[in-house]
Amino acid sequence: MSRIGKSPVTIPSGVEVKVDGNVITVKGPKGELSQEVDSCITLSIEDGTVTFTRESDAPDHRAKHGLYRALLNNMVQGVSEGFKKELEVIGVGYRANATGQTLELALGYSHPIVIEFPKELKISTVSEKGKAPMVTLESHDKQLLGQAAAKIRSLRKPEPYKGKGIRFLGEEIRRKAGKSAGKK
Repeated sequence: MSRIGKSPVTIPSGVEVKVDGNVITVKGPKGELSQEVDSCITLSIEDGTVTFTRESDAPDHRAKHGLYRALLNNMVQGVSEGFKKELEVIGVGYRANATGQTLELALGYSHPIVIEFPKELKISTVSEKGKAPMVTLESHDKQLLGQAAAKIRSLRKPEPYKGKGIRFLGEEIRRKAGKSAGKK
């Protein structure tokens, strides 16, 4: 049996889980999320926990068993606590500025890059003198948050020679040595 799939998801106080056919809806203080579940997986809600069972040991059913348990766990955690990702914008002249749901980035191109984000995502930037600008993304939807962070990072990935680019906070970039001096 799937080790992830068979462990139950505990529902914290203030979070409400509803099952309507094959759609799970999770509602909490931070927002509301819903997810469609495959018919091969059945779930039951008892005593503040949700348990998942699968109809057979087929590889496809075993994979979905753990998947839907992990998705529900992320939904419950998102509507109760929320998720947060921080990105560093490293490079001379690189800037980040957030106003409302738009993020404006100056990344060394001939034009500034402006990205519009959905209302479920909260964007903020911090620019301190002597430090790299930071972009902070917060949301109750983990999938949306990861997708938005990956989109921002893809605009200027960190390069291995000078380390310039957009990286996640704490991300290690493998550095390469530049060209060696001329031959003697």
